Amino acid sequence: MLKARLEQDAVFGRCLATASSVRRGDLVLEELPFARGPKRDSGIVCLGCYQFLQFGEDGDSLDRCEICDWPLCASCAGGDDATDHSNECEIFSAARVTFAGNVSDDGVCTQLDCITPLRVLLAKEANPARWESEVAPMEHHEEERKQDADLWHADRVNIAQYLRGPCKLASRFSEELIMQVVGVLEVNAFEARTSRGYPLRCLYPYTGILAHNCVPNTSRSIYPSEGFKIRLRAMVDLEEGQPLHHSYTYTLDGSAQRQNHLRQGKYFVCQCDRCLDPTELETHFSSLKCGQCAEGYQVPWQPTDSDTSWNCSTCGAITSNPEVQAMLQSLQSEVNTVQAVDMGPKRLEEAERLLRKYKSLLHPMHYIATGLRQLLIEMYGRVQGYEMVQLPDHQLERKAQLCREVLQVLNSFEPGLSRTRAMNLYEMHVPLVLLAKSGFIANKLKGGELRARLVDAIDLLKECVEILEFEDQSSQEGVLCGVAKQALKQLSLSVEGLGSELD
Repeated sequence: MLKARLEQDAVFGRCLATASSVRRGDLVLEELPFARGPKRDSGIVCLGCYQFLQFGEDGDSLDRCEICDWPLCASCAGGDDATDHSNECEIFSAARVTFAGNVSDDGVCTQLDCITPLRVLLAKEANPARWESEVAPMEHHEEERKQDADLWHADRVNIAQYLRGPCKLASRFSEELIMQVVGVLEVNAFEARTSRGYPLRCLYPYTGILAHNCVPNTSRSIYPSEGFKIRLRAMVDLEEGQPLHHSYTYTLDGSAQRQNHLRQGKYFVCQCDRCLDPTELETHFSSLKCGQCAEGYQVPWQPTDSDTSWNCSTCGAITSNPEVQAMLQSLQSEVNTVQAVDMGPKRLEEAERLLRKYKSLLHPMHYIATGLRQLLIEMYGRVQGYEMVQLPDHQLERKAQLCREVLQVLNSFEPGLSRTRAMNLYEMHVPLVLLAKSGFIANKLKGGELRARLVDAIDLLKECVEILEFEDQSSQEGVLCGVAKQALKQLSLSVEGLGSELD
């Protein structure tokens, strides 16, 4: 396991810690998935490459396996990607179970929910030693999952009973074992994407037992070009014996949203430093403007309590949690409406309008405001009427400032080698370069000042490349790394040329 070791913790159970001191960027763990397959509640996808397939209402489609008749695109039927499907193909064809192609009103094909559990079960038979040592001990939270009676019943019928009945696997796999596998996947599987961007889920036995923390100290990269191998790297310097963490939730959600996700999907209440701090490490990422005084902010009195009151740190005014959540849901609904607008000037202008409106309601660094900033960063320079080369200086500075504000949040929640940080660094370098050049042309900057500004942009690109250089080249992040390297090369040449002109 390279620089990681397995430990037993009183709170986290089986977890990983550093086996030696590591520097940021060091590889601490890599492994291939025990099994991979379609995500739960997916539509109809190819069982080889996971692209979405179009089936008629009566199940008609040419995208079917010639042997078992289950979903398989034409290119996979004659290519290497079909290897993902080959083992279950034998089972389906031998049992003569047909794929109906039924899809619910919300686009879900429940018949495919059995595929990934079946692949785990077949991998267990093919590699019993790895199953016993790595997968069998993984958490599956059976008792907690039984609390959702409807979901438990659906899994028994659609997966366990389907595999044991129509698929004729009762002699090979017990219902108890199948339900254990379903739980292991629900609790521990990771989403991955193919080189073409199609989603799937993978089960990584060691990476899956990393302890959770809302401020992770590791970053993970999945390599579709290497059989979906996962690599875990240290985001910051770590000492020997330090627990390895990653986040089971989106780090740019507020505490209530993260806690809700963890309770429902992972069956625990997070007690990390960030969750226990009403100010979320002094960022005020969930804090609201107090309605009773001008200076105060209301924060959750007991952040991990789902029914906490919200108290003003200045005047002591109290608001109930239902009132707070109702207001936040109203604001989020407005944001969702803007996000649904087609990419264009109206979408950008509406996002700016909401950000101004929320100044009187939210702390400036609130997660809703931060989400709007990310939306604006993506749009400035890309939408009609706001193309990068057409942006006036004040809008270039606006984009740069938005990046600075998001990076300020990331410094607290994703310190070190963060992909989100890398993308914001890249977004920020472009307006800085254009502002420096326009300032020089307008005689507002001298040659030495221009060079210094461009060197600042070069530093941003260097850090961006440092973070992304380990990504799979076919991934979105890997492609951006290549673009950043080219921009870094061109900008460095410009600075060298500028230096010779100034000499």
